[in-house]
Parts: sequence; C-alpha cells; structure tokens
Amino acid sequence: MATIYRDIEIDCSLDKAWDQLRDFGNAARLFAGVLVDCQEASGERTVTFNNGYVVQEQLVSLDEEKCRLAYTVVNGDFAHHSASMQMLPSAGGVKFVWISDFLPHEATQRVEPLVEAGCQAIKRFLESL
Repeated sequence: MATIYRDIEIDCSLDKAWDQLRDFGNAARLFAGVLVDCQEASGERTVTFNNGYVVQEQLVSLDEEKCRLAYTVVNGDFAHHSASMQMLPSAGGVKFVWISDFLPHEATQRVEPLVEAGCQAIKRFLESL
C-alpha cells in the first residue's frame, strides 16, 4: 500500500479554513487550477482534473471537532483508496494535513504530483480570503 503524507502551513484562520474545507462540494474552488469542476450531491462528488481525469469520491466522515474530513475514491483503477484532510491550528494560522493511502502502489507516480499541486492550490486559495 502506498501512503502520501503532506502538510503545509497556511496563513488563514482555523475557522475560515475549516469552513471552506468542510464544504465537500467546494473542491473546485479550493483546488483551483488542479480541479476544473466539482459536482456534489448527498455526500458524493465528481471531480474533474485539469488533465481531463474524472474521479468519483464519497465522503466517509466529517469531524467538526477535529476539523477533519475523510473520503474515498469509488471509481477508477484503485483497488483501495482512503484519504483524509485536516486543518490544525498553528502559530502562523493553520497546518493543512493531507494523507492518502491507496493500492496499487504504482499509482503513486500519478497521484503524488496531484497532491503536491493540490497543496499549493489550497494554500493560494485560503490565503486569498
């Protein structure tokens, strides 16, 4: 199983950051440039990446107290996928933590650049608020 763990400091209040992240249908705004569309209904969203790749994701949990959401990819070539995103308080605002576990391991070459670009995109968006 492959694991990608990324965290990034963001100059934004925890309340503002969590308010944006907790909106599961807000992914195209949060990750603008990486995602070009997001359609959400009843805890499931379809996201379209800038390369045309389309993924269906299902919300697994939303933890208001811990400012954390977990989701899974329900289509495509993953044998297994589980990911979480969390906002943690930090001295400079928040720390955004994104953890993604998946099979097959070979998907790392495709997924890792998207996670890297996604971290930069959410930082840009939240710091613009």
